[in-house]
Order: sequence, then C-alpha cells, then structure tokens
Amino acid sequence: MELALEEAEKAAQEGEVPIGAVAVLKDKLAARDHNRSIQLHDPTAHAELLVLREVGRRLTNYRLKDVEIYVTVEPCAMCAGALLWARVRRLVFGARDEKTGAVFSKVSLLTPGLFNHSVDVVEGILAEPARQMLQEFFAHRR
Repeated sequence: MELALEEAEKAAQEGEVPIGAVAVLKDKLAARDHNRSIQLHDPTAHAELLVLREVGRRLTNYRLKDVEIYVTVEPCAMCAGALLWARVRRLVFGARDEKTGAVFSKVSLLTPGLFNHSVDVVEGILAEPARQMLQEFFAHRR
C-alpha cells in the first residue's frame, strides 16, 4: 500500500486526483500507476484500470485470477466492475469514498454472490494518509 500511496502523490503533483494503485502477482510487483485521466484525456484512465491493463499485457491474458490490487481509495463503479471482469483475486484499499465508492459506500458491486465471480476485499489499510491526501488536494482546488 505504501507504493500505491507513492503513486497517489505523483498524481497530486501532476494535478490529477491523488489515487494510486499497485498490482501484485504471486507476491511480486506486477504494475503500478496513478490516476491519469487529465493527462491522457481519457475518463477511464483511473489507477486501477491502468494497472489492470499493464498486468493483462504482461500476462497476455484478460483474466487476472491470481492478481491482487492495492489502491489508496475505494474503487468507483467503473473500476469495481473491471475488477470483476478481470476476475481479480483480492482488492485491498485504504480510504472509503463516500461520494462515489462502489465497494461499500454508495453501492456494493463486490458483494459475494452478486455476480459469478467474487473478489476478496480488505479495507482500511493506510486509510488515513490516503484520506488526508484527497482532502488536501481538493482543499487546494477550491
């Protein structure tokens, strides 16, 4: 999660919403990135999707059943859906996103049994620094 926080810091420095993600495969770093929607002119360039794409390319497969994703903030509906479609094994995230979170906060897309695949979810890992980074970012933008 510390690597994901480093990525979130990069995002903030680039003027992007400070969210970072890391993909781990068999206890080894497989990909890391941060939100780059503004930079890439791409509304889908969220940290989670960027690492899923990179791991998929490396594995030459869209099914990522042994991959764990670590992300600083609770995924949105788009990213939670992508985790399901990729069949990711586990999601670990820091802070909840009360406005757009799609794991627990607004909707619960990763509820076991809701779809044909279940993603194990762990929340709250280094939540406070992730939350602070988001709050500071948006305070400076206002």
